[in-house]
Amino acid sequence: MDGIVLAAEAVRYDYPGGVEALRGIDLSVRRGRNLALLGPNGCGKTTLFLHLNGTLKPRGGRVLLGGNPGRYDRRGLRDWRSRVGLVLQDPDDQIFAATVERDVAFGPLNLGLADAEVRERVASALEALGIADLADRPTHMLSFGQKRRVAIAGALAMRPEVLLLDEPTAGLDADGVVRLMAALESVAALGTTLVLSTHDVDLTYAWAADVAVFSGGRTVAQGPVAEVLGDVEALAEARLQAPMILELARAMRLPKPWPRTRVDMIGVVTAGEMALRR
Repeated sequence: MDGIVLAAEAVRYDYPGGVEALRGIDLSVRRGRNLALLGPNGCGKTTLFLHLNGTLKPRGGRVLLGGNPGRYDRRGLRDWRSRVGLVLQDPDDQIFAATVERDVAFGPLNLGLADAEVRERVASALEALGIADLADRPTHMLSFGQKRRVAIAGALAMRPEVLLLDEPTAGLDADGVVRLMAALESVAALGTTLVLSTHDVDLTYAWAADVAVFSGGRTVAQGPVAEVLGDVEALAEARLQAPMILELARAMRLPKPWPRTRVDMIGVVTAGEMALRR
């Protein structure tokens, strides 16, 4: 368990009516390594997140926090949720206070922290997400992208060890995605380990250190991003395609390690153009 801050071991879960959502999922979250969860709709990503922060209790298997089984009593859950934050896909499910500052302060206040500590945490979270100027803004006057960042700031103000983000880029335009991912880099720089679910394999390849692929309520593959996203069979099982940059690298028969960033992508395209001109 060295370096693993959060883990799921053979976690199983059924929704009412006998709908089997998780069929023995395994997952390891390593401290300080961005982790992306990939898979089609209905594969169990959101249900797994609800287990990883203690909202749901598994029918089988277990969730480990810092190497120890999660505790589901009131005291245990309070500690758990202060260490593992969760940001839902729809920010309106989490934002309810009148202003941005009050909403972000809600979690720290419920921890019983002193007013000065709460103010410091709120200011730090708003700054990290680049929304300090919105502190006094009524929450009903925010754009969707702003609401998304406020929801993340509220979770960050709890100073979690791990922050789970369910489809954080859904509903955002290209500029919104760039702004959000830049904000998340600031969050990671504060020492929080980030775990996000997404359908975007290109974003995953550029951002994540590790990736887990799910299909049908079970784990298909997990490991370093280049290794897993280079596994054509695992991606096909989850109805996913390889990242465009990786496909280009393969088509051009480039040697490994394959490029991962936009700058590398430009290099690949330029090399391709030069090859065509020859």
